[in-house]
Amino acid sequence: MAGKSVLKRIDWLTIFIFITLVSMGWVNIYSSTFTEVDRSIFDFGTLHGKQLFFIGVAFVAIIVVLSLESGFYERFSSIFYIGAIVLLLGLFVFGKTIAGATSWYDLGFFNLQPSELAKVATALALAKYLCDIQTDIKRTKDQLVACLVVIIPALLIIPQPDPGSAMVFFAMFFVIFREGLPLYYLAIALLAITVFVTTLMFGTIWVSIFLILFLILFFLFKRESYKIPIFPLITILVIAIAFSFSVNFVFDNVFEQRHRDRFSLWLRLEKDPQKLERIRKTIGYNTYQSEKAIESGGLYGKGFLEGTRTKGDFVPEQETDYIFSTVGEEWGFLGTSTVVLLFTLLLLRLVYLAERQKRPFSRMYGYGVISILFIHYFINIGMVIGILPTIGIPLPFFSYGGSGLLFFSVLLFIFLKLDSNRLKEGI
Repeated sequence: MAGKSVLKRIDWLTIFIFITLVSMGWVNIYSSTFTEVDRSIFDFGTLHGKQLFFIGVAFVAIIVVLSLESGFYERFSSIFYIGAIVLLLGLFVFGKTIAGATSWYDLGFFNLQPSELAKVATALALAKYLCDIQTDIKRTKDQLVACLVVIIPALLIIPQPDPGSAMVFFAMFFVIFREGLPLYYLAIALLAITVFVTTLMFGTIWVSIFLILFLILFFLFKRESYKIPIFPLITILVIAIAFSFSVNFVFDNVFEQRHRDRFSLWLRLEKDPQKLERIRKTIGYNTYQSEKAIESGGLYGKGFLEGTRTKGDFVPEQETDYIFSTVGEEWGFLGTSTVVLLFTLLLLRLVYLAERQKRPFSRMYGYGVISILFIHYFINIGMVIGILPTIGIPLPFFSYGGSGLLFFSVLLFIFLKLDSNRLKEGI
C-alpha cells in the first residue's frame, strides 16, 4: 500500500524526462562504442553492455530510495556525509588511479568513485545544517560552517587530482544564497573572477584604469541612490587592483602548464599562430575534434551509427565527457537541441518542485540537486562546443559511467521521494 501511494504522488513528468535522457544516453554510448564485432546489446564485456547493467543497478537503487521513509534521509544525513568524507580520505591510501586521477576504489566488478556519493551526501548535509539553524544565515559563524560543509569534500577531491568534480561542490553555494546568505559575497566572487579573466586578457594597467573610472562614475551618478559609504568602496577598489597585480604571478608560477594552455586556448591569449596551433593539437585536441564532429552533423545529422568521426575515434573520451559530440554528429542540430531542451525542462521542473516545498529541508535539498545538475550540464556542454575550457565532468544521466549514473539517479530520486511526501505528512 505504501508503495502504491508513493507512485500516485510522485512527479511523473520528471521521471519521464529522466527515462528519456537515460535512454538517449545509452543509444549514443552504443553508437560511440559500436564495432562490427560487438553486435549484441547484452554483451556485458562491451561499454554499452556495461552501461545497460549500470542502468539496471540504478533502477534497483531507485526502488530502494522510494521505499524508504522520507525522514530517513534527513535523520541520517550527517552519517552519510561523514561516510563520504572517510571514503574520500581513503583514496589517498587505497585509491585506484585511472587516467592520472586517483579517484576510484577497485571493487573488482565495479570501480566506485566516492566523489559522486559525496555530492549526494553534501547536498543532504547542507540542507540538514541550514534547516537545523532555523535562521536566514546572517551570523558569521553559521555562514562559515555552511561554507565548510561544501568546501571540505572539494578540498579532498582537488589533490586526486580531479578539479572538475571539486568545482561541482562550489555550485552548492547557490543553496546558501537561496536561504539568505548576503548577496555581496556573490558580488565579491564575481568581481574576483572578472578581474582574474580580464587581467589575463587585457593586462593589469587597463583593468586598474577601468576599475578607477567605474568607481568615479559610480560616485558621480549612483552613490546617493545606494547610500554606500566611500571607505568600503575604496577598500574594495584597492583590494581588486592588488589582486589584479597578483594574477600574472599566480598564472605563471602556481598554475601548471596544461592549465595555462587551457586558459590560453579558451581566452585566445596566445598571439603566436604556431604556438596556438600546437595548443589546439595537444591540450585543445578533444574540444577541436568535438567541434568538428558537431559541425559535420548539420541540421539533421548523419544518422544512427553513421557518424564518420565517431566511428573513426577522432574524439577521445567520446562515450564519457564528450558524448554530446556523438549527438551532434549523428542527430544534428535537432538532436542537440532536443537534449538541451530536455535538460532545461528538467531543471525548470525541479525549481518548481523545490519552490512548492513547505518543509525547509526538502526545499534546500531540492536546490542542492538543481545546483549539481545545472553545473554538470552547463560546463559539460559548454566544454564540448568550445565556449568553456576543458573540465572533465560528465553529462548527467547521459555519459558512460556506473558511479555517475547510480548517484545522479539517487540524488534525483531522493528529492522526488521528499516531494511525494509533502502532502502525506501535512507539510
